[in-house]
Amino acid sequence: MHKFFMYIFEVMANSKLYKGSLNTIILKLLEEQGKMYGYEITQKVKALTKGELHITEGALYPALHKLEAGGLLDVEVVKVDNRLRKYYKLTEAGEKETVNRLAELEEFIRSMQQLVNPNWSID
Repeated sequence: MHKFFMYIFEVMANSKLYKGSLNTIILKLLEEQGKMYGYEITQKVKALTKGELHITEGALYPALHKLEAGGLLDVEVVKVDNRLRKYYKLTEAGEKETVNRLAELEEFIRSMQQLVNPNWSID
């Protein structure tokens, strides 16, 4: 796991900041994992943040649908144990958007870091 990604989760833990970053979190996870289904995304976030962040279905699925409608995600339906499961993966546009969003987030974090603690660095 990238140091930067873990830092993002630490910053957002126990705060409402992650709500505005949910799409970026989803895109980053899919960039790293390839494809994932909804419940798997919630559990991965929970594991990575040691239980500090909980993404509810009520927040996750509207975000996934919005990313799909925006052309950033493809959906693959697979039959697993006689159930249909939707796997989400990045489109080419989604891959580019992930790079852009992570760069913007990193710049935002650097700016905030300079304001809050000028002697600390995420590099």
